[in-house]
Amino acid sequence: MAETSKKTKTGTSSQGRKQRLALSKAKLHVRQNLMHSPLSKTLRSKYGRRAIQLRKGDTVRVMRGQFRKHEGKVERIDLKRGKAYVAGVELRKQDASMTPYPVNPSNLRIELVDLSDAKRKLVLARTGTNAASEKLTKK
Repeated sequence: MAETSKKTKTGTSSQGRKQRLALSKAKLHVRQNLMHSPLSKTLRSKYGRRAIQLRKGDTVRVMRGQFRKHEGKVERIDLKRGKAYVAGVELRKQDASMTPYPVNPSNLRIELVDLSDAKRKLVLARTGTNAASEKLTKK
């Protein structure tokens, strides 16, 4: 009998080493799809989605790690490393200077969505529930 293998977002089987290899070799447009963060409960009910793509300017809360419960705006997103940089999440180096600390998007929760981009409004309207999409298209 032939084994059935599940395909992941990177297009590989479910074997761990193949997934890690595919992630390290993935192109940037594939990595962009992996940069999703969960929404807060109020935003979930508003947009009818569980998670959306993380963008610069979103206000997020760190949910895991040493900076847990810290809230700030996303300053930068690094697709090559799959990390986000949040304002105020910094490490103090030995020479007393501060350096930004990278956070995995899965460890962040979006508290406030930046809707300055018209394309993002369309994405939320297209994929959300009917009531949420009607509100966005009217604005």
